[in-house]
Amino acid sequence: MVPGPYGVWSARARCALDHWRSALTDYAAQSQFESQIPIKYRESFRPFAPSVLREDVSEWFELDSDSPYMLIVADVREDRRRSMTTDEQALFGIDKLNVVRSEIPAVTHVDYSARIQTVHANTNPLFHRLITRFKELTGCPVLVNTSFNVRGEPIVCTPEDAFRCFMGNDLELLVVGRSILYKSAQDTHLKKDYSSAFELD
Repeated sequence: MVPGPYGVWSARARCALDHWRSALTDYAAQSQFESQIPIKYRESFRPFAPSVLREDVSEWFELDSDSPYMLIVADVREDRRRSMTTDEQALFGIDKLNVVRSEIPAVTHVDYSARIQTVHANTNPLFHRLITRFKELTGCPVLVNTSFNVRGEPIVCTPEDAFRCFMGNDLELLVVGRSILYKSAQDTHLKKDYSSAFELD
């Protein structure tokens, strides 16, 4: 499995909740702040959400019920949290936001909560298999799942949309149906620069 972040597009997509039009990445690869800028170009205080295997949700969060639509917020379990040092507690604003607070920092809010999506084998089998394989490789059943778009633009609707977005951010690869496109193999003349379009933190 290639480390994230990577984009997924399929004609059967409805939204990011079924992962067919999602940007996915490792739960612990980066803090929220560091992830926002190269992937979404949106404000760093807006956290990402975790997709977690339904059968493992209670091992990582203070939750043991279904949340397939990211409608439930629950705390990260205390034994998965990291206490802030005195120096970290004295920080302010973006610096404090960027402190790693748990084993899954990219989805942990400043108050140790997360907006959770549970992934079920019977309703979302492909995504469930993907996370299961990720768990086999890393020991963690959690992926970051966010909509496939950048700030100010709608979610990608066509393969062309997906490719354009892919070429304008730091996604490393794009999955379109059965095809995989690696950023390193693309024509650099097709690269789009979103960074100048937004005032970043």
